[in-house]
Amino acid sequence: MEEFNLEQMKQVDIRTIDREELVDIRDVKIDETLPQEQRFVEFVRQIKNPYCYKCGKAVVKISFSDTEITLEERLEHYLKSLL
Repeated sequence: MEEFNLEQMKQVDIRTIDREELVDIRDVKIDETLPQEQRFVEFVRQIKNPYCYKCGKAVVKISFSDTEITLEERLEHYLKSLL
């Protein structure tokens, strides 16, 4: 199996990426009976870059903050700010 260079995948610039090279996430199919690690490997194998892909006509670029705050805490803070 070829190794994944996740750090390099993070650095993709969506302004210069060839949209035709991106995989549509709707086409990714994962066997849910596989162990978690194998599901991750299979997902990355199919999507090619988990940080940059297509969903229909939209190009999606994902990034994460280097923080101890959880997604749930961020969402809770955001929802409280709407009140």
